[in-house]
Amino acid sequence: QVQLVESGGDLVQAGGSLRLSCAASGTILRINGMGWYRQAPGKQRELVASITSGGNTNYGDSVKGRFTISRDNAKNTVYIQMNSLKPDDTAVYYCDAYVLGSDFATRHYWGQGTQVTVSS
Repeated sequence: QVQLVESGGDLVQAGGSLRLSCAASGTILRINGMGWYRQAPGKQRELVASITSGGNTNYGDSVKGRFTISRDNAKNTVYIQMNSLKPDDTAVYYCDAYVLGSDFATRHYWGQGTQVTVSS
C-alpha cells in the first residue's frame, strides 16, 4: 500500500506565495508521473501541473508562469511552488502519483488534499 501525504496549505494574501509538498511512502519500486490537481467548491477537479520521472512538466493554462512543479526522486516527493497567488487559486489541492509496486503493477494514488485559501 502506498500513501501520499500533502502539506503546506495555508491562508495567504493575494500576490503571495506558497510551497506545497507531497511525500509518497510505502512499498515503492518506482514512481512514474506525479502531479497536482485542485478542486474549488462547485467546480470540477482540474490539473494544476504534472511531472514525469524524467522531469518533463506540463501546466494548466491558468497557472503557467506562476507555478513551478518539481520532484525529488530520492525522497519520493513532489513539490509545487506557487507565486503571484490569486483568489481564484483558492481550492483543495491534491497530489497524485503512478506507482510501480513490488508486484510490478502500476497503480494510481491520490493524496487526501490540502486547503489553499487566497484572500483578496
